[in-house]
Amino acid sequence: MLTDALARFPRLELVAAATPLEHLPRLSRHLGRDVWIKRDDLTPLALGGNKARKLEYLGADALAQGAEVLVTAGAIQSNHVRQTAALAARLGLGCLALLENPLGTTQSNYLSNGNRVLLDLFGCEIEAVANLDNADELLETAAERLRNAGRKPYVVPINGSNPLGALGYVRAGLELAEQMHRKGEDFAAVLLASGSAGTHSGLALALEHARPGSRVVGVTVSRPEATQRPKVEGLLERTADLLGVDVPAGLQIELWDQYFAPRYGEPNTGTLAAIRLLAEQEGVLLDPVYTGKAFAGLLDGIAQGAIPGRGPLLFLHTGGAPALFGYHPWAL
Repeated sequence: MLTDALARFPRLELVAAATPLEHLPRLSRHLGRDVWIKRDDLTPLALGGNKARKLEYLGADALAQGAEVLVTAGAIQSNHVRQTAALAARLGLGCLALLENPLGTTQSNYLSNGNRVLLDLFGCEIEAVANLDNADELLETAAERLRNAGRKPYVVPINGSNPLGALGYVRAGLELAEQMHRKGEDFAAVLLASGSAGTHSGLALALEHARPGSRVVGVTVSRPEATQRPKVEGLLERTADLLGVDVPAGLQIELWDQYFAPRYGEPNTGTLAAIRLLAEQEGVLLDPVYTGKAFAGLLDGIAQGAIPGRGPLLFLHTGGAPALFGYHPWAL
């Protein structure tokens, strides 16, 4: 049913093949629990990451509307902005990015290295903003300014997280369900970073349709459960409505919010330990903003017995490694 519903929506083929589902043998021995990883850090666009899946649908919609410039926003080290700017370059479109400095740092690497240096290579136009508390309003103001100048903008929401963008992770969830079936593994839980909610809501919807009873745990990266839950549930409902399907009655939104402190974009000691452990054990790179915090949640969940049984765990790696260079050496 979901496959047929998705087929109604045009998409760019940025992720033409399934990303790998890999066992992490050395880490599993170290932890005493089997851990697998879904490698969405290896999507083909601009050093990889989950935003490519959302941009497949958003980019197709932008072209259908005759857009000439993509308008989006994020932090200076935003993975989403990096991939949006790369897509604009690939499609021959302009890109305007509204960037905030959520940490208020003056560290030169954060301001000009990592994801930020890639924006210059992609020819992205940058506009600094004090904050993105009213991001939708700022994006629309920027788009209106472009319209008044005779250009045709298309607004890409922060992290591509609207119902159309979330279709990318409905599709990814179906892809993952098929990989689980082929591997013959009964995973005790799937864990991922939960931020703007597009990845979390799309994946949870797809897995509950394809593999009812799947446990999906979102580790929050920017806010407590009380404010994250409405974002995930609201986007999940709007995505299901866009597809014309029901939200399964058994779908449970599970959030762990103990790992995002002190704030969005600032790693803590658990984040840094998780980054180092996976790098040392498996040669896989996490990032300080999303996947490092989420993987810290996985590690602590194992240590605290929060995921009962002996079944393997699956971590969705959503990318972000270029940000490491923006945070080195001051915060790593």
